[in-house]
Amino acid sequence: MNVRALNRALLARQHLLERSARSAGAMIEHLVGMQAQAPLAPYVGLWTRLARFRPDELASLLTGRDVVRGLLMRGTVHLVTAEDARTLRPHIQRVVANGYTGHFGRRVGGADLDAVTDLGRSLLAERPRTRRQLQDALAVRWPEHDAEALSYAVSYLVPTAQVTPRGVWGSTGPAVLTTLEGWLGRPLARGSSLESVIRRYLTAYGPASVADVQAWSGLTKLREVVEPMGLRTFRAESGELLYDVEDGVLPDPDTPAPARFLPEYDNVLLSHADRARVLPPGRRVPLPPGNGASRGTLLVDGFFRADWRLRPEALEISAHDRLTAAERAEIETEAGRLLEFLAAGERALRFTES
Repeated sequence: MNVRALNRALLARQHLLERSARSAGAMIEHLVGMQAQAPLAPYVGLWTRLARFRPDELASLLTGRDVVRGLLMRGTVHLVTAEDARTLRPHIQRVVANGYTGHFGRRVGGADLDAVTDLGRSLLAERPRTRRQLQDALAVRWPEHDAEALSYAVSYLVPTAQVTPRGVWGSTGPAVLTTLEGWLGRPLARGSSLESVIRRYLTAYGPASVADVQAWSGLTKLREVVEPMGLRTFRAESGELLYDVEDGVLPDPDTPAPARFLPEYDNVLLSHADRARVLPPGRRVPLPPGNGASRGTLLVDGFFRADWRLRPEALEISAHDRLTAAERAEIETEAGRLLEFLAAGERALRFTES
């Protein structure tokens, strides 16, 4: 399979060729979660994929605890359905734990992390707390240790959820944590099939290599899981073996791909070890700070060709190469829809090219 064929397969499965009539919850489930370090990023990510999405639909899912924000794939904050939070976290726990060790291992010294997480779990079960509030409480018990590192131990090693109003459209609030089981009112679902998770990944992101599955999840040593699954296979131009589900969508590589605005950190850009299917040679995924509804990336003909940023006076499109007149016209139409969605229709549209 060549790069363009992989690009169109990914766009079709991500509903970036045609917007879907699915509900927001069904799309979040199909995508196996959405990257959500930027709290409002999933709103733009859903708008660009769904035909009739409005912000209050996702806001209601969050406040109703039907979807939840917490550490999952790659040890990063994701928005997932409540059921996926229960089933995915046990699979991803070692990824999250390894992330803690990598970032804070040298700072914890000889602290008893089992005791730290036990107390942290009790504190969060008592009431939701910010990381600073956790830090202050843990410092009372262990004044001789790095209290900030101990507070991160709780948020990494105890399955937690970020409570609302964090991530709710039109609301603001710091990241406040509670236990995932307490927030959902149900225990984690241990013993679920990792093979089923891999099949779902391939349905939304495939065809993909073992390295791609590992890049998306953060898990390692998955070849021994993937190879016996009886998946259909293809060869990439590089010669790498790609796996896929039997009914995975494979559109014609010449299928037109409309301009699509993506939010910060969208998983379509981050979920493969080989990102050539969406990134031109030499291009890197930008990781700018933001709340998720004010900047991101722009796909033109299916590939990352520009950045976008909502400023007080204009929506800025910063193209990485020269755009044709037809591409500009298509972007202008889609930009108008984005401005309407963001209730920012009075802003101008400004193009720059590097």
